[in-house]
Amino acid sequence: MKRLPIPDDVTGDEIDKDVRQELMSLPKGLAEEVARNLVMVANLLDEDPEQAYAYSRIALRLASRVAAVREAAGFAAYATGKYTEALAEFRAARRMTGSVDLWPVMADCERGMGRPERALAMAGEPEVAKLDKAGQVEMRLVAAGARKDMGQADAAVVTLQGPELASNSIQPWTARLRYAYADALLAVDREAEAREWFAKALEADQGGMTDASDRLAELDGVEFTDAMGDEDTAEVTEPPPLSRSTRTRSRPRLPPRPWPRPRAPLWRTSRTRRPLTTRPPTTRPPTTRAPTTRADR
Repeated sequence: MKRLPIPDDVTGDEIDKDVRQELMSLPKGLAEEVARNLVMVANLLDEDPEQAYAYSRIALRLASRVAAVREAAGFAAYATGKYTEALAEFRAARRMTGSVDLWPVMADCERGMGRPERALAMAGEPEVAKLDKAGQVEMRLVAAGARKDMGQADAAVVTLQGPELASNSIQPWTARLRYAYADALLAVDREAEAREWFAKALEADQGGMTDASDRLAELDGVEFTDAMGDEDTAEVTEPPPLSRSTRTRSRPRLPPRPWPRPRAPLWRTSRTRRPLTTRPPTTRPPTTRAPTTRADR
């Protein structure tokens, strides 16, 4: 079996203790190798999902009977848009553990496979009642995305409404829920309300999970153009009006991603666990854009 290089400072000890316990069913040397590959999956999933997928396939060939490995393989396939494969891995992990935690991402795989009606049906299954609050919010996000996929924009707005949205309490999923609601409002031409909710999403987004600041900037009249060649070639031919607040951002801007992918999987390492950025049911490569301002339309 062909192996991929792993840095010497990746020992496998970084993996979550629950996953380490699962790996104890393997011989010691094999468990260490699988753990190191899982760490590489976790480290690369957001920045280089294709490479993360490659490491996940190695871990899968080494330990296909370990639920955490099947889950890792599922998330790596999901991140690269291989939704049929991801769903198969998630189902295998669920059979092994009996847990319903993966139910929302399984439904989102149905969306990615072009079956939003199936995702919507899953949102009404008894498994949803067994999810914790965070899982139920994830399921609501997926259901709203399915409504949007089916052209039911107004229904998507209603689907996202509820006590979790109205609450002033900041939870790990609050920013993404508010963001999705803002995007749903924008889809039905309720721009003023959408701006309000993008601002609320930004307020709750302490980890930079969403591009709410960019969406606000777009609504406020900041135009993003592709950065090509030297920065000196980009000119602002007309100064912005004094009444407009402008900002310069040097970080890359990702395309709008209104529907988030589900929360961090359990196999992620303690060192790399963090809130996930939002992602729709189809993947698109990020594009680097540089902002320029424009006058009021």
